Amino acid sequence: MSGWEERGVLSPAGRRRRALGPILLALFISLLVFWLVARQRTRVQEVATYGYLGAFIVGFLGNATVILPAPSLGVTFVLGGALNPFLLAIVVGLGEALGELTGYLAGVGGKVIVEDRQRYAQARDLVHRYGWRILLVLAAIPNPFFDVAGIVAGATRYPMWKFLLACWGGKAIKAFLFAGIGRQLLR
Repeated sequence: MSGWEERGVLSPAGRRRRALGPILLALFISLLVFWLVARQRTRVQEVATYGYLGAFIVGFLGNATVILPAPSLGVTFVLGGALNPFLLAIVVGLGEALGELTGYLAGVGGKVIVEDRQRYAQARDLVHRYGWRILLVLAAIPNPFFDVAGIVAGATRYPMWKFLLACWGGKAIKAFLFAGIGRQLLR
């Protein structure tokens, strides 16, 4: 046992090994979800026929991949023509926010990898200064880079409940817009 471990403090190598668990878990979940969505594309569309529950599942699966794209906005658009856009936005937003936890967890585990970098310090300061406002805006904008915001939030140890709340709000706003447009165009 090294001096670091005797005092209850992990060595840098020990911290990196400990951080690997959440990173590998998030990567595994992301790859599994991406594989399932890609392999079962028609089934994902069938799930959407289950109404709000299907919308929740598609929203979750569409956002549980880190960096890899999976379509959930298209399903929200189509379901907007058949379901109440406001309720749909709440349900899809919740599913998408919970799906974003994979990026957050990757950040929690990846903190050791990025903590010595200058960009990490800048991102940490932005998240702590503007916190939920930045996360809300980034979640409301259709972009594939929100995963990076989740990773930064996890790496900076931004409170998970605040991350989820801001993410849910932004994702619900985006879902409401897409469902509303779908309702207008598909009716």
